[in-house]
Amino acid sequence: MIKRSSEKKPQEKINSDGKLSVTFLGGLNKIGRNCMVLEYRERLLVIDCGIMFPEVDMLGIDYILPDLNYLYERKDQIDGIVITHAHEDHAGGLQFLLREVDAPIYSSQLSLALLSRRLDEAGVLSKTSLVEVNDGETHKIGEFEVEFLPVTHSVPHAFAASYSCGAGTIFHTGDFKIDHSPIDGRRTDLARIGEIASTKEILLLLSDSTGAEREGTTRSESTVRTSIERVFRENPNKRIIVSTFASHIHRMIQIIEAALAQDRKLAFLGRSIKTNIAIARELGILDFDDKCLIDIEEVENYGPEEICVICTGSQGEPLSALSLIASGQSKFLSVDEDDCIVLSSHTIPGNETGVNRIINGLMRKGAEVVHDQNSPIHVSGHASADELLTMLTLTKPKYFVPVHGEHRHMKAHAELALDAGMPNENVFLCHDGDAIVFDSDSAHVENDRASSAYLYVDGNVGGITNALLRDRREIGSDGLIVVVVTIDYQDGSIVGEVEVVTRGWIPRADVDDYKTATGDSVRSAVENALEAGERDIEALKAIVRKTTGNSTSDSTGRRPIILPLVIEV
Repeated sequence: MIKRSSEKKPQEKINSDGKLSVTFLGGLNKIGRNCMVLEYRERLLVIDCGIMFPEVDMLGIDYILPDLNYLYERKDQIDGIVITHAHEDHAGGLQFLLREVDAPIYSSQLSLALLSRRLDEAGVLSKTSLVEVNDGETHKIGEFEVEFLPVTHSVPHAFAASYSCGAGTIFHTGDFKIDHSPIDGRRTDLARIGEIASTKEILLLLSDSTGAEREGTTRSESTVRTSIERVFRENPNKRIIVSTFASHIHRMIQIIEAALAQDRKLAFLGRSIKTNIAIARELGILDFDDKCLIDIEEVENYGPEEICVICTGSQGEPLSALSLIASGQSKFLSVDEDDCIVLSSHTIPGNETGVNRIINGLMRKGAEVVHDQNSPIHVSGHASADELLTMLTLTKPKYFVPVHGEHRHMKAHAELALDAGMPNENVFLCHDGDAIVFDSDSAHVENDRASSAYLYVDGNVGGITNALLRDRREIGSDGLIVVVVTIDYQDGSIVGEVEVVTRGWIPRADVDDYKTATGDSVRSAVENALEAGERDIEALKAIVRKTTGNSTSDSTGRRPIILPLVIEV
């Protein structure tokens, strides 16, 4: 049985003993928020800084960050930030980290190109320097020699990396799979990984766990081409609209090639799609003639058989291009039986409701919808069990921590390590906030070294609390009552009527009768308090809240939020 250490350490402890450690700020037990920090001799190296997308009950939240205070408190010790690839769950939180931290970012040319635009828009690009790294290069970053190794994933130019220091070598796979026939020919460099294991001896392996429950191996990205070409071949007279991840350049290459083979014009819908296509063309990753490209506003000038649209929204995002099309609110496209819509992606856990809403909306309009439940139109970018076992046997680590996944994924991955012959005491299941610390001849888990709290982001505003989310859920479930009382500051009398406003809640009795009765009760209670000499606003608000609650408790069985407003004039 793989156990989690119960040792407790003070959360505010700063690692100053010079030992090698890895602190996990996010990415363990939940998909997203990937962020960890290597520490050695009081110097820090950050690996990734991602976001997590909100769950259904997180009302109004756009995304979730790891608690970055651990890094803010040690910002003068940070020598660099390594971004393994430019997916949001690994790099989407950089703009928030760079508000407090000045440190160079190391990543591939493509990743830096994708990231730089976001950072520039956020006004933090000037706080960092972008260091381009290539396959096989080694860079000295503070106390660590970092060798960047190519791995295949669902975005081009993803990296694994080995991190070597005086205490040993840590190998991090990043997100990867072993694809022997990738679209760009850039394979996971198994030969070099094996070399590192035989020459340096890997102290710790940190490996992607997302596909650990999936038996066998993950299909090659190139196998999707057959499914994409079949869609075009079977729908020669229909307009084809394809939605996929904006970062999935390899998928878009295959879609574009299939469209051009039928002499279709290309149109892109969605800001991120347009941006990423432009960057890929600038870097020579994607190549097609400008004559094949039309503006989305020109689509209606062509017959259905002449058009292929690539758009955002495959995850059911409410304001995405595909969502607006499905709900009939898009100003660019309306669909009917002459359209074939393809969702070339896998639904991220938690997004099922939004995706199903889109599929149903499109089908109600008469469109044909192709998705991963009725066609092999998508393959994962993550290794399955056999590939993970290959990585374990190739690296031969002394210690192993599964990362990037829900608990069940990490547990399955840990079991693979035991099956591969690793001693039980050398396999650790960690949680966000934990650290693995290396002594001269052993390792142990230090629980809760850092906060594992979620930092909620609403728009560009951070610091959204669980209490605020709870209020939003209560308002959504039980409604809101606002009671406004205006008081004359000079003589302590109530001015005008007591106003009662309800939103999202109605009483069992007539609404107007309820408002009148509640207003009268509040007026009487506040007048009594004023006559007794009470002038403290907070005390008067408490009286308004209690009186309104008493008037409300016998209606509907719901407990709406009561917001008292006492205004002095």
